[in-house]
Amino acid sequence: MRKQRSRGRVVPAVVAALCAVAALPAQAWAAGEPSPYTFEPSATTVRGAETNTDAEELKPGGTYRDSIKPGGKLYYRVELDAKSNAYVSAMAVPRLGTKVGYADELKVTLQDRDGSSCSYNTARFSSAEYARPIGTYAHRTMEQDSTSCQSQDRYYVLIERTSAATSSSEPWELEIRHLKEPGVKAGGATAAPESWPSSSPATTAGEARDRRGGTSFYSATALEQGEWRDRIKPGETLFYKVPVGWGQQLFASADLGSTAGDGYVSSALTMALFNPARGFVDSASDISYDGEPKSSALDPLPPVAYENRFDSSEDVNGMRFAGWYYLRVSLSPQVKEEFGTKPLGLSLRLTVKGPAKNPPAYAGAPGEFQVTDDDLNAAANGLSTPAAAKSDTMRLVAAAGIGAGTVLVLGLGVWTLVARRRAGAESGTGVGPGHDSGAPTQYGPPAAW
Repeated sequence: MRKQRSRGRVVPAVVAALCAVAALPAQAWAAGEPSPYTFEPSATTVRGAETNTDAEELKPGGTYRDSIKPGGKLYYRVELDAKSNAYVSAMAVPRLGTKVGYADELKVTLQDRDGSSCSYNTARFSSAEYARPIGTYAHRTMEQDSTSCQSQDRYYVLIERTSAATSSSEPWELEIRHLKEPGVKAGGATAAPESWPSSSPATTAGEARDRRGGTSFYSATALEQGEWRDRIKPGETLFYKVPVGWGQQLFASADLGSTAGDGYVSSALTMALFNPARGFVDSASDISYDGEPKSSALDPLPPVAYENRFDSSEDVNGMRFAGWYYLRVSLSPQVKEEFGTKPLGLSLRLTVKGPAKNPPAYAGAPGEFQVTDDDLNAAANGLSTPAAAKSDTMRLVAAAGIGAGTVLVLGLGVWTLVARRRAGAESGTGVGPGHDSGAPTQYGPPAAW
């Protein structure tokens, strides 16, 4: 009976694994049209409240979906302890082709029960006035000498949208994520670094390798150090992610390839960097395009360090933990009007400088704020989150298949042995080499099973 139950578990496991593979989201590439933002399939739909007293709770580790209208103010609540750092990010996704303005923005604020701000950040379209995903985060950071937002209590997340009267009135879809980072044990750093290496590394040697970007944080394609080649269509936004460990320094640049034709598009290509909590860190100078090769790079950023969070500048305190760092690259739809619909060549050069160092003395599991062997493997093989999940699932299917095959082979062996012994017993003759009972051999399970 134990064998039968074990065999019964294997088959459902294989079926479940195959179903999981089939359920993975596919990236639909409509001919001639930019790909849409791929929202995380497991995201929970929430409805932001007009007042904080009606706010729905966001759970740590959860991803949520909502939408926001022009002038909208949406409240959510989070329950925070007195030990952990907390982050709530929001990515706004306007419909492609809708009109946005220079000052159109998304603002995320984390506040206490008195309405005092723990922190806030804004994301704007600025001079690149075309619809694309924009986002940022707010956080509660535990600080030794601070009394603001340090207690265990209920806090509120406020997400606001500001749009010009001339901008489109359609709602922006939202992807919201709430993460918790464990505190550190006593004796950790409490001050921001005063300096760090700021010289750009030498150009990465070797041939550029092809790697197709994803369309969101969830489907971002993993990259390791090197030069990576892709193609980007007018109006398209591509996401990539890079594992950066403690003590490592990230350098990134983007090159836009040449094309035939005459024209000029200001702020044609934008590139922004987001940290593992999906907080905006920095952006490269926008590339204006005239059909000739163009290049832009992020300014040198500090090595990843826990103490970076105590600096007041966004580009320094954003490099506060290890994990996946995301690059968002967008190409203006106006390029289509000036140079046609043909995708342009895109090259990304990445350097992760220095060896990984030991993590801070976290008082709990670091969760997403670390670089694991699986992360490094995903970067080496160019796996997005769904692709990595598919790879893991196929390994499960293979393992389950091997297990089921082994059980089947052993079972057939047992059935054959029992059948031969039974046949021998019926004839009164032992079965062995050179002996045959003359009765037909029975294959399959004994009748009593």
